[in-house]
Formats: sequence, structure tokens, C-alpha cells
Amino acid sequence: MNPTKLVGIILIVAGCLGLVYGGFSYTKESTAMKLGSMELKVQQKETVSVPLIVSAGAIAVGIFLLVAVGRK
Repeated sequence: MNPTKLVGIILIVAGCLGLVYGGFSYTKESTAMKLGSMELKVQQKETVSVPLIVSAGAIAVGIFLLVAVGRK
């Protein structure tokens, strides 16, 4: 399989996932206080939203790569 086709497929899948889920979240752990050998760690949930235009753009570029490679 051509690497360009593979990138196109990955962009289409990532764009579809961005449209379906609208973003992703992850947990960030940081040290709030350190007292000698004891540490107080805090976990914060961070959310990253993926704009609709970015998801649609990824799908469009992926389709373009598949079509452009297919015509050569």
C-alpha cells in the first residue's frame, strides 16, 4: 500500500472520530505540595475539543489524497 493512501485513510478515520466524539480528555497528574519525602499529588481531568472545521478538513484532505493517488 502506498504511504500517501495510508495517510489519507488515517486522516479520514481521524476526521470521522473527531466528528463523532467532538474531542478527547486525559488526566494530568501534578505535585501540589512536597513536604520532605511526602508528596501530595493532584489529578486533573483536562478536555480538548476538536473543532468541527478541523474534522471536516481532515476528511476532505484524506479524500483528496486517496483520489489524487488513485489517478496517477
